[in-house]
Amino acid sequence: MSRLTRRTLLKTTTAAFAVPMVWRWHAQAAPSETIRHASFGANGMAWSDITALSASKHFQLVAVAEVDESRLNKVKERFPHCKVYADYRELLEKEKHLDAVNVSTPDHMHAPIAMRAMNRGLHVYVQKPLTQTVHEARRLTEVAAAKKLITQMGIQVHSARKHKLIVRLIQDGVIGRVKEVHSWSGKSWGDKAPKPNRSDPVPAGFHWDLWLGVARERPFIRGYYHPGEWRKRLDFGTGTFGDMGCHILDPVFGALGVGHPRLIRSELPGPNDYNWSLDVQVKYVFPGTKFTTDPVTLTWYNGSVRPPREIVQLIGSRELDSQGSIVVGTEGVLYSPYNSGGDPILIGEQFRDFRMPDVHSDNHYLQWLEAIRGHGQPSAAFGYAGPLTELVLLGCLATRFPKTDLHWDAKALKFTNHDPANAFVRKEYRKGFEAEGL
Repeated sequence: MSRLTRRTLLKTTTAAFAVPMVWRWHAQAAPSETIRHASFGANGMAWSDITALSASKHFQLVAVAEVDESRLNKVKERFPHCKVYADYRELLEKEKHLDAVNVSTPDHMHAPIAMRAMNRGLHVYVQKPLTQTVHEARRLTEVAAAKKLITQMGIQVHSARKHKLIVRLIQDGVIGRVKEVHSWSGKSWGDKAPKPNRSDPVPAGFHWDLWLGVARERPFIRGYYHPGEWRKRLDFGTGTFGDMGCHILDPVFGALGVGHPRLIRSELPGPNDYNWSLDVQVKYVFPGTKFTTDPVTLTWYNGSVRPPREIVQLIGSRELDSQGSIVVGTEGVLYSPYNSGGDPILIGEQFRDFRMPDVHSDNHYLQWLEAIRGHGQPSAAFGYAGPLTELVLLGCLATRFPKTDLHWDAKALKFTNHDPANAFVRKEYRKGFEAEGL
């Protein structure tokens, strides 16, 4: 176990638990060890990321790029010497001495900002989902490897005890070989309604054109996109699946070692012309691995949809959490309620006296900062997070083509049997917002 892990045995990944011990550890940090950092975004998840990273005395927030001036108060109060930009391109052009950045914007801007930063040789922390398209995820992964950059995707629970236990139990063969997995989220980031036919005045201090970024121009509609409803919109978010899939499927993906699916199928009505659907059911089929049967299946549900009764009955009288996974093995069942506290649950009399392995949480943010300083490696670097994001985004894409078996050629980055689906593997960027390498 690395020095960082021993010093940050956290029961959660929030910075609030990390601050007391981390500040003591770094109290004598030399100026030469300072990580000069910029944040893309200043409020919401960006503020959460900034706060968590600032638990390290090696961290110095040099600049932020924020398109909404009304959301700058927290940064200005806590970091009065931090430079503020509206345009991320200007920040990257003018701030010549950066070491690292976090990208905590709406999904559609993750890849173009991250790629521009990586082209400058900067280490990057990008919120989930890593990108909005499969092609973007592949390219960020390739460029990060080629440039040997320290990267991390913001799936903070990846470093939590519960998720690490799931991986350990499955790979130790506690429930035998995995036959099927059912994972779900009760969130409903979607909208059945058409886009409102109106145009509203852009609020003072809000740079609407910069918020749109790579997306095509359109009128501003108050409350429809910013600050939070963008997750529902096809051009800006990835729906519930993109929002929660990278979290909930993370330990399953990591444990099974499945890599790329060979078939994806969506069962329910897909999105309308503007918005992701409320209810989703997508099934993946993978070739077998040493931890699974061959094949092994994974089914995702969100909104009001849940696994079938015969699967839910496997957990007995326990209440089904609003988010989680049921992993069915040849010798037992593992139930992981995502929202509830505590360890994953092994179902069956054979586990009555089972003792959980000694597994501890790490601090996901400080793990990345320490890796930049040369201590250890991040656990959700793009070499891992990129393929995980591809998996999730393939499911999002499949919802556009209900009741269709989509055969995926991962190497060629294309569907072999349904060319209309290939139109959504990548996207065109608006002129002026392109990023070399995408």
